[in-house]
Amino acid sequence: MTFWWALLAVFVASWFLTLLLRRYALAKSLIDIPNARSSHSVPTPRGGGVAIVVSFVGALLILTGLDMMSSAELYALLGSGLLVAIIGFTDDHGHIAARWRLLGHFISAVWVLFWLNGLAPLTFFGSSINLGWFGDILALLYLVWMLNLYNFMDGIDGLASAEAICACLGTALIYWFAGHSSIAWTPLMLAGAVAGFCYWNFPPAKIFMGDAGSGFLGLILAVLSLCAAWVAPELFWVWLIMLGTFIVDATWTLLRRLIRGDAVSQAHRSHAYQYASRLFKSHKKVTLTTVVINLLWLWPISLLVGLQWLEPLFGVFLAYLPLVCAACYFKAGSVEPTASP
Repeated sequence: MTFWWALLAVFVASWFLTLLLRRYALAKSLIDIPNARSSHSVPTPRGGGVAIVVSFVGALLILTGLDMMSSAELYALLGSGLLVAIIGFTDDHGHIAARWRLLGHFISAVWVLFWLNGLAPLTFFGSSINLGWFGDILALLYLVWMLNLYNFMDGIDGLASAEAICACLGTALIYWFAGHSSIAWTPLMLAGAVAGFCYWNFPPAKIFMGDAGSGFLGLILAVLSLCAAWVAPELFWVWLIMLGTFIVDATWTLLRRLIRGDAVSQAHRSHAYQYASRLFKSHKKVTLTTVVINLLWLWPISLLVGLQWLEPLFGVFLAYLPLVCAACYFKAGSVEPTASP
């Protein structure tokens, strides 16, 4: 019962902090002004993701106090998350060169792998395989990519918030069905922290997440997936499936831009979700469609994988196939329009 009161407190804290941050952003003119590469048309305060950071850090301390989290997991989440949030917060208020941001991201990822003892053995076609140092390198790249792709995908109202809530609630429920309910508390707390912010971010958004929030959220979700792998290898694949809409859109777009020779660090609006929001002239429709995809397509497949009723790699392939088709349909990564709609 104590946990559920704590979860409510985290939600309320996030909601109230977002309100304060919105007032702060308006007072300090921290406004996202629409330009030719924006997906929004109304000047909007930014930096509200700090509420997620602060409320979730508080949640981590509560979980530790309730003996619902190991010290290694706490240090991995706390140290890496705060460094990424500070980098993002500083960048929101000024500018940090891309190379220094990336260096900070890699330092955060190394910190995570130090406390988690690297990548856990993973399940491939019924066999548990320890990839050793090669797996640790893959995990390092995975953490940095998830951090950055979440930043890329935070481009329309409510999308990044809704994705995180769906992924956290979905995996927590699968943990319960699969007999691993003891590790469900952390994603539930993260869902509560994001939900408080989402109240203000849902279309039409009254405040944006900003780099401090989106980078933090992407990293934390990736760390939770690595933590889950040490409990049961199939749970890592559950996270990959639940985050499929973001992983496929961001990765497909990046690959097409790399092949075309575009500067990948340059701002753009050529993701599938951005094309879809322009086609349907609605952020809300795209965000709600993503929620439906998560609930009706990705979650059932994730459940089958989590219960070990479906081979993980086949589950990922099955989940991602229509998402890749959707990315192709919406021309993700193609040459974007030069003028805003």
